[in-house]
Amino acid sequence: MLLLGAALTSLSGTPASFLDSARAAPAVRGAESAALLPRQQVLRRTLRADPSQEYLLYVPGDGGRGAPIFVDTHGISRNVEEHAALFAPYAEKHHVVLVAPCFPEEEFADYQRLGREGHGRRADLALEAILAEVGVLTDASTTKFYLFGFSGGAQFAHRFAMAHPDRVAGAAIGAAGWYTFPDSGTPYPYGLGPGPGGELRGVRFEPAKFLRVPMTVFVGTADTGSKNVRRNETVDRQQGVTRLERAQRWTAAMRRAAEARGLEPLVTCETVAGIGHSFRQFMQEGALGDRVFDGLFRASRAVKPRSQALAPAEAVR
Repeated sequence: MLLLGAALTSLSGTPASFLDSARAAPAVRGAESAALLPRQQVLRRTLRADPSQEYLLYVPGDGGRGAPIFVDTHGISRNVEEHAALFAPYAEKHHVVLVAPCFPEEEFADYQRLGREGHGRRADLALEAILAEVGVLTDASTTKFYLFGFSGGAQFAHRFAMAHPDRVAGAAIGAAGWYTFPDSGTPYPYGLGPGPGGELRGVRFEPAKFLRVPMTVFVGTADTGSKNVRRNETVDRQQGVTRLERAQRWTAAMRRAAEARGLEPLVTCETVAGIGHSFRQFMQEGALGDRVFDGLFRASRAVKPRSQALAPAEAVR
């Protein structure tokens, strides 16, 4: 295991300074039991059952016994170290175990869509294997977990929540490029129906279940560029052109689907002024860490309420 983050002596430092210290930290080797597993450090681990699979792990200072698990999913730049380092102070503050899976492009080229048959390894199954190991190592609660993703990771996060709603306590979706809509008449991954785009073996999309998962979409008002945004006639007509427009359309579609079934709509969207498509900018200037943990854990008695007020944001219902 490699130490990526220095021990946290306090939470007064900024996430950026934590990231800088993480990059300069030396390598160490940790123990394999919950009692001796290093705490307050971002560790790079190799999955015991699959040496080709890596993930990052952070256990707070008071340990992981019974703690919630927060899964943080990187985008297509695979900046998993940056994600883990910037979220580690929040995991410490809120007493949760942080897990950041690594999905290398050569093995998980289609991880954003969970990994359809014939399109590389299944990322959803890889995450389940990681969580099973983390539960043993940390004694954290693995019955359900909290899920976040940014950009390509946000694609993974919302599709995982729709495919495996019984596993997700809540999801935060950070500026996905495009979405799977709750439409059984449209083939996956644009909708829930079967089609030539590849299948998810063993997955049955059940709106009555996934519409009960609380989800919040976070997107900046300046996230209107076209770089790395999927563009074709189908997705543009269904979802719009920019990440901002697509986030709002998907939120509205999910809320309509819930209302049509007599369910309380649990999907919301927060737009944050002046933020473009940058994870680091969103964390440092858009209070994304506070927004995510507030959204995921506001109803949880296991965490303390945040003390800092958020910058103004527009709620889209």
